[in-house]
Amino acid sequence: MNILFDENIPYGLDAFSSLGNAKSIAGREISPADLKDIDILFVRSVTKVNEALLKDSSVKFVATATSGSDHIDKEFLKKNNIGFSDAIGSNANSVAEYFIASLLEISERHNFSLEGKTVGIIGVGHVGSLVEKKARAIGIIPVLNDPPRQRAEKDFDGCSLDEALKADIVTFHVPLTKDGPDPTFHLLDKKALQKMNCGAVLVQASRGAVHDTTALKKAIKEKKLLCAIDVWENEPNIDIDLLELTEIASPHIAGYSWTSKVFATQIIYEAACEFFNKNTVWIPPELPPDFSAPEINPTFLMKHPEYSLGKGDTGGFKKLSAIKCSVNSVYNIIEDDERMRKIVDETPENRGKYFDSLRKKYPVRVEFHQAKVNNPPEEIKKQLAGLGFVIHQSD
Repeated sequence: MNILFDENIPYGLDAFSSLGNAKSIAGREISPADLKDIDILFVRSVTKVNEALLKDSSVKFVATATSGSDHIDKEFLKKNNIGFSDAIGSNANSVAEYFIASLLEISERHNFSLEGKTVGIIGVGHVGSLVEKKARAIGIIPVLNDPPRQRAEKDFDGCSLDEALKADIVTFHVPLTKDGPDPTFHLLDKKALQKMNCGAVLVQASRGAVHDTTALKKAIKEKKLLCAIDVWENEPNIDIDLLELTEIASPHIAGYSWTSKVFATQIIYEAACEFFNKNTVWIPPELPPDFSAPEINPTFLMKHPEYSLGKGDTGGFKKLSAIKCSVNSVYNIIEDDERMRKIVDETPENRGKYFDSLRKKYPVRVEFHQAKVNNPPEEIKKQLAGLGFVIHQSD
């Protein structure tokens, strides 16, 4: 079999070569001509897989190494008996950790405690459920909105969109849909933004078109919203004015931990093996080669004055700051923000290429559970464990 895959799928050659002759190409460059004699196509979100791409091809199976699949015409695949798989859930933990990292950074910048704040989680699937769990771990109170779950699950403790939007923090974790009973295209529009409180925190890491860019820019100015934006309308040609209004900006990498990307490769590889009745051969690595997992010593952080915000508080803020420094030891979100902001130095015609390069060359980022946390003090042990850190307690 002949296999074509997006060059940004990690370990693609190692995994897919066990199925046949595998070769890679830039995802945005995949064209109908490239699919001549191709049996399996593995993509990421930058490739539109539809009739225009596949109508004259020999492709029998398509998989996307992403949770979202709005770039795939699944109806066309079904009508033409082309197998399909996505990697839904593969990046859920990575996105939830992005949410936590952005909140800790914003709260420290603006000197407010997260404990007792409410978060409106809009979309409580794979990602939203983990966001809920991690939010609770640091004392944030979740308010859940998920109409499909509310209709399907008698015991789901959900609320209306309007109620969720009135929370202190609002975060979106929905697929991008334009029809059906719960369309999410421009779900965060002018009307929805008017429901949000002045000074609220917004974390947007679902799909760019879930928000209306023009309305969001106006709301940030008028309501002094504090925003962490990872997804943008019209990627990779993003709105620079919106970028400059954000607290934290990143190039659609919330789900880009090394761990989540390798997991996505594993999911679609195993799906292809099942579809073609092949034995699985490739086993993913636990860590990148020549990479040492971070080692964290939060007892030191709690004692060190640098990690207390001061300002009259030696309890809650100091604990929160020690937690933030533990998080930063694994994932320093400011490094993403700093790289992203350099896009303004590019000429307008080169900004899209720069955006894509940030994703293609994204540095290795592991997840909290892959760090070694040594003997954390009791004050923050429960919180760190709730965020997903594995605690190492010596006698």
